[in-house]
Amino acid sequence: MSGGDIAAIIAASAFALLVIVMVPSFMKLSKLVDETRVTVRDLNENLGPLLSELTDTMSVVNDQVIKIDEITSNVKNVTGNIDNLVDIFASALGSPLFKVAGIGRGIFKFLNNQKQSRSKRSKND
Repeated sequence: MSGGDIAAIIAASAFALLVIVMVPSFMKLSKLVDETRVTVRDLNENLGPLLSELTDTMSVVNDQVIKIDEITSNVKNVTGNIDNLVDIFASALGSPLFKVAGIGRGIFKFLNNQKQSRSKRSKND
């Protein structure tokens, strides 16, 4: 045997040892690829129905949002009407009530002044 033959035997042995060491890693990688393939297949099978349900849900949500917009618009109109009604009552009833209150206050002051002047007269007598 020559030196080249011995070198070839050593290289072949090293390669065989490398393959033996790498086999468990290749087995694990093979299992990982199989599990990934199953996961992708399940995802593809379930993605269609999931997207269909999502589309239906979004359609229902959009319908509800339209109804809420209508309700909000109606509430805004009612609030504006109530505000106008309050303004009308305030202008219609507020001015006469202030006048009555002013007259009542004037009468009350007059009566208090009369009472105080009587009490001063009785003290002076």
